[in-house]
Amino acid sequence: MDLQISVFLLFVLFTAGHSLRCYECMSQTGSCAGQTERTCPSGSTHCESSTGITKVGDITSKVQAKGCVPVCQNGSINFGLVRTATSCCNRDLCNRQDAPEPSNVPNGKKCYTCDGQSCSAILSCSGDEDRCVTATDTSGSLTAMVKGCISKSFCDATTAVRNVVSVSCCSGNLCNGSQSVSQSFLFLCCSLLSYFLLH
Repeated sequence: MDLQISVFLLFVLFTAGHSLRCYECMSQTGSCAGQTERTCPSGSTHCESSTGITKVGDITSKVQAKGCVPVCQNGSINFGLVRTATSCCNRDLCNRQDAPEPSNVPNGKKCYTCDGQSCSAILSCSGDEDRCVTATDTSGSLTAMVKGCISKSFCDATTAVRNVVSVSCCSGNLCNGSQSVSQSFLFLCCSLLSYFLLH
């Protein structure tokens, strides 16, 4: 009996002592200077750090997010107005550094993007964005669509984005086709950006 209790207590102490710890923050000012340490819940196997940049006209905003996540991919996604880059790691407090800003260096790849009126604008992909993406959300009679550039590592992850019914990635230049969009796509951009910043 004493042996069973001792083994149980050692198991509890062993598993409690090996919970992953990550830095956590959500900053609308572009810096996670006030980040805190957090013991991750069961099932979280990675620490994540993401940087998102939104540019509308002359106004640019930067969002930093860090935290514990169950699944994580390194890479970037670019919808023209909204870009995000994510860094992942799986050691205690390994996400201390902010994720780098998404690259601005064109890599030669081109994809269609949406501007709110149509999806026929051409976007130059940057950094490791080696795929084109199309995502659609249909809510009742409204349809929102976004198109852009994405890292291969993100293609499989986007299938789990809440409120998004269709996501497809392709690898050829301009392979995500041009077509009109019936509603503003800003809501869908924000859904996808928040998925990558918060999951």
